[in-house]
Amino acid sequence: MRFRSRLLGAAGAALTAAAAVLVAPGSAQAANLLLNPGFETGSLSGWSCTGGLGSVVGSPVHAGTKALAGAAGSSDNARCTQTVSVQPNTAYTLSGWVRGNYVYLGVTGGPSVWTPSAAAYTKLSVSFTTGSTQTSAEIHLNGWYGQGTYYADDISLDGPGGPVGDTQPPSVPANPRSTAKTAGSVSLAWDAATDNTAVTGYDVYRGSSLAATVSGTSATVGGLAASTAYTFTVRARDAAGNTSGASAPVNVTTDAGPVTPGVNVPFGSHSFPYAVGTIKVSGNQAANDSKVVAYYQQWKNAFLRSNCGNGWSAIASPDADHPYVAEGQGYGLTILATMAGADPDARTSFDRVLKYVLDHPSAIDPDLHAAEQNSSCQSVNGGDSATDGDLEIAYALLLADKQWGSTTGTYDYKALAVKRINAIKRSEIVSATGLTNLGDWSSGGYDAISRTSDWLPGHFRAFRKATGDASWDTVRDKHQTLIAHLQSQYAPSTGLLPDFVENTTTSPRPPAGQVLESPLDGTYNWNACRDPWRIGVDALTSGDSRSLAAVRKMNTWIKQSTGGNPDNIRQGYRLDGTVTTSGSSVAFIAPFAVAAATDAGSQAWLDALWNKLNATPLDAGSYYGSSIQLQVMIAVTGNHWLA
Repeated sequence: MRFRSRLLGAAGAALTAAAAVLVAPGSAQAANLLLNPGFETGSLSGWSCTGGLGSVVGSPVHAGTKALAGAAGSSDNARCTQTVSVQPNTAYTLSGWVRGNYVYLGVTGGPSVWTPSAAAYTKLSVSFTTGSTQTSAEIHLNGWYGQGTYYADDISLDGPGGPVGDTQPPSVPANPRSTAKTAGSVSLAWDAATDNTAVTGYDVYRGSSLAATVSGTSATVGGLAASTAYTFTVRARDAAGNTSGASAPVNVTTDAGPVTPGVNVPFGSHSFPYAVGTIKVSGNQAANDSKVVAYYQQWKNAFLRSNCGNGWSAIASPDADHPYVAEGQGYGLTILATMAGADPDARTSFDRVLKYVLDHPSAIDPDLHAAEQNSSCQSVNGGDSATDGDLEIAYALLLADKQWGSTTGTYDYKALAVKRINAIKRSEIVSATGLTNLGDWSSGGYDAISRTSDWLPGHFRAFRKATGDASWDTVRDKHQTLIAHLQSQYAPSTGLLPDFVENTTTSPRPPAGQVLESPLDGTYNWNACRDPWRIGVDALTSGDSRSLAAVRKMNTWIKQSTGGNPDNIRQGYRLDGTVTTSGSSVAFIAPFAVAAATDAGSQAWLDALWNKLNATPLDAGSYYGSSIQLQVMIAVTGNHWLA
């Protein structure tokens, strides 16, 4: 994850002169005119956000399982709006829970309320009275320029809906039907309902769960599993909030997942055996592979975007500082190459993402990738590189060469990989220490800081093999030696590694406070949570004794500290194992499954983690957690293979 601090500036400073209205929690009110007020549909149904900067996330939430994230940037405040019908000359109360810096809630053309800084969810509330002829009101949420992502949840507009006295529900939507289906989606249509005033929308249910809210008479429900039976119904809604009865059910079975010929590593072939003494999840192997394919299809539907033309596709990162980040492109390329044996379109998608990467070079070392792009796919924030993204892109190119070869098609994957590997060595490995830095922009004191989630012994092995450059053996040795030192000196009972390490040129140590991203930089936090997976896949595939020792230490501690219950894994620890952040996230849970797979005595623990992952639905607002979850599922089913 990449972070650049930004000063508030004169515009933000002027805002601090205003007073925020913070309202203590009160009793719930009976009416709420807003659609999808808690974003529990898993989508932005009912809401519209500028710049494509709004998304639905699974954490942090105020209540339920979903919340809104608005990625406010330097040129867009991520304003999200919804228009509702109201009555003239009528009092209303607007309230909601928000989190972040400079978050606004209000009525367009009317009053608003804001908070300058809310580290935890805080309730905002404002009352207003409609005009004498007013029949609609636009509700808005937004952040402030350059202040980063804000979060909002449980928004409520309390008061009578318009028109006055309407209690008659719409008619039941007739003739519901399926118009198309794939392995991962079903398209539905129905005849328009009628109402005494007007039908304003339709709610589509998958079983008893709300799957979509639309204004027209058709919808596509994605994120479905292949070869699976589903039942859908539709209800109509009017401006006063009256809803019809459910339509007749539509029963649909999704198509079977594709089988792709012409690849060198068919998915599910398990042609790369893991090291002796390691394990995979229990159960029928083909059934477990099918679960991976189903999750991959959901992941691809959620995050692979083609919004900017130019023959590009890119992996969207709704939970990052910018809509597109280098790490996301690297993860996407690795996933597409690995899953090509289950997806006939994987190479086309891979090449489109690769074109995006090549067309966005770093402004410092053009053989590397510019780390961040805005919603218009323009590089921002200096246009320089991020080491995590470049490491993954280079590795993915090696996977592509093994999967499809480099003598046919548009790109010579092997040549591009070697070119990028050499650039990484030139610009992202500190010659004095042999350790990774943070990007090609790093120099001076920043070259004494390294991020543990970039310490990828399996990637370094692949780089050595691809280039014949023995210095990559030295790079791997330096990182593995430092891993052992940090575990011995700072985490002897847990094996946990910190997000960042400082003072690498003299006496490497976890920082006591913030060196780059947060006061928790010296703890096991949102970067280091990947370490059991990143080091673990090297242990599984190479059997390297140092990688095995490192992740087995982590596995022994987490299994014991949680009592063998994955629900007890928290989203942040100090290196001594005490909790820094309560709550749970798949980004912290999933990597420990790879650590478990390195230990033959942890079969029950591994299976518990696997069951937890399969019970955790994909979060379309979190490319980060979802991409980690998918790659872990690939690894623990025996489908990770070496470049």
